[in-house]
This record gives sequence, C-alpha cells and structure tokens, in this order.
Amino acid sequence: QVQLVESGGGLVQAGGSRRLSCAASGLSFSAYAMGWFRQAPGKEREFVVAISPSGASTVYANPVKGRFTISRDNAKNTVYLQMNSLKPEDTAVYYCAAAPYPENDISLYSRPGRYSNWGQGTQVTVSS
Repeated sequence: QVQLVESGGGLVQAGGSRRLSCAASGLSFSAYAMGWFRQAPGKEREFVVAISPSGASTVYANPVKGRFTISRDNAKNTVYLQMNSLKPEDTAVYYCAAAPYPENDISLYSRPGRYSNWGQGTQVTVSS
C-alpha cells in the first residue's frame, strides 16, 4: 500500500520560509518522479514543481521559480520543498504526488494525470 505523508505546513509571515517534507512508503521511491501541487480555496489544483527519480532534473511553475526548491533523499524515501520569500498568494494546501517515470523527461510531469499516488496535503498559510 502506497502512502505519501506530507508535513511541515503551518502559518508563516510574508517574506518568510517554510520547508515541507513528504515521506513515501510502499513504492520503489527511487524509481518515481515526485511532484508538489497546491490548491487554494476556490481554485483548481495547480502544479508547483517536479523532480526526476535521480534528482538530476527538475521543472518549476513560473510563480515559484527562484523562490522554491525541490530536493529528494532517496535513502530516506523523502522529498522536500523549500519555500522562501513566501507571499500571501502561496497560501494553499500543498500535496505531494508520485509518478512512474517511463519517458525520462521531467518537463512532462506538470500534469496531475501523470501521477498515480497522492498525499493528503498540508496547509500553508502566508499572512500579510
């Protein structure tokens, strides 16, 4: 049974930082691309960032480029999202997701349909 468990959410002031973690179990973690998505109230779920199984390749959504950094530790079956210079518009529930990686092209992994497994999400609230 695959489980993805996010942690690290909370309340942070604008301009601050937060690091999210996603611990995976029940899958061959080092064979999966991992992504972070977010969903704000009243909005659709949107792509944030994805990382290839080895960690060598990443792709970021434009709104977070230069502020967010994804990384992974395959020995710990964990993916991280370091969020800096947070803005009120970053307020959302953040989800991690896992996807098989047959095409070896991380640019394809901005689409939610690529992902086979999802976590329950962690709330990040940025106050102004």
